[in-house]
Amino acid sequence: MTDSPDLPLAGLLVLDMSLFLAGPFAALRLQDLGARVIKVERPDGGDPSRGLYKEDDEIDSLLFHIINRGKESIALNLKDETDRAVLFKLIDKADVLIQNYRPGVAERLGFGYDEMKKRNPGLVYAAISGYGAEGPWVGLPGQDLLAQARSGIMWLSGNEGDAPTPTGLALADVSTGVTAAQGILAALVGRARSGKGALIETNLLDTLLDLQFEQLAMYMNKGQLPRRSSQSNANAYAPAPYGVYETADGYLAIAMTPMDRLADLIGCPALKEIDQSANDVTLNRDEMKATLGARLIGKSTQYWLDILQPADIWCAEVMDWEALLASEQGQIIDMVQEIALDEGGTMKTARIPMRLNGARMGSTRPGPALGAHSHAIRAELAGS
Repeated sequence: MTDSPDLPLAGLLVLDMSLFLAGPFAALRLQDLGARVIKVERPDGGDPSRGLYKEDDEIDSLLFHIINRGKESIALNLKDETDRAVLFKLIDKADVLIQNYRPGVAERLGFGYDEMKKRNPGLVYAAISGYGAEGPWVGLPGQDLLAQARSGIMWLSGNEGDAPTPTGLALADVSTGVTAAQGILAALVGRARSGKGALIETNLLDTLLDLQFEQLAMYMNKGQLPRRSSQSNANAYAPAPYGVYETADGYLAIAMTPMDRLADLIGCPALKEIDQSANDVTLNRDEMKATLGARLIGKSTQYWLDILQPADIWCAEVMDWEALLASEQGQIIDMVQEIALDEGGTMKTARIPMRLNGARMGSTRPGPALGAHSHAIRAELAGS
């Protein structure tokens, strides 16, 4: 539940019937913006993410808390008629319902969209899946790594010759959660005008393809499959020097930069002698990067920044989290919030990455204990 009644979604009720990450992340974003989020969980263990990567001394995992902070929890057995009646009462009151069951499961359990819009015509219903509601992949597990594997995105990371390289974060889940939240917010705006709810459907595969729109368009329109550079690969369609280079004490990222100008600034005339074609960005790209890398490794990162940044060369130190959070900019952006745990102690997590009327938003409560709000919610429904 939000800590402030002044946030834009205050007064809206969201039912989070989803598991793991994509759906709960969408619900978290709505909670951050002021909605009341009730997490509907099974009594026998609840969301499996409660136990994911859990330490021995933790009641629920850190991962569960950061995805479900500020929410309420009601434990319901969806095969029990009494509990089903409670669920339907909640749906009658809800503004938004989010579920990420495999396609067809919600319908078999009796709370598919077609039935629920009859009960609550203003309901915004978000269904998240792995690969959509049709086709031969419908029944396959919709999991982040597996979606990345099928999407083509693994061939964009890593250097030429490397095995397909997944991202180091749950990219499919998080980006799909963001997409679902965008669709839900758009449907709520539409409902304010028409009074009618909507069905929002998104899936991990669609979202990953959308993230690759630039590279995918190059392939579909020009027939060019991406060819990763043998070193310092970043965007597979970008010319040299675009990439990350080792220095004497760290790493330096260099983006779009005229190679002749860069060669003069760093004192590397050999770069000018390598032919760089405007029509084929991969022509001699590896040779140019190797030549550039051999020059940069001889001096420190700061040495090169002191030369390149005043010349308006697009470059940056490659930082880890420790360096970023300790930096002046890391302190100014104020993206870290502290949450008090019910069992004692605190945890730190990232805030929603936006400000409202100049102010940061955040919540101080952790994820709920399984069924912690069951009694209060049942009493509330009985009273209504």
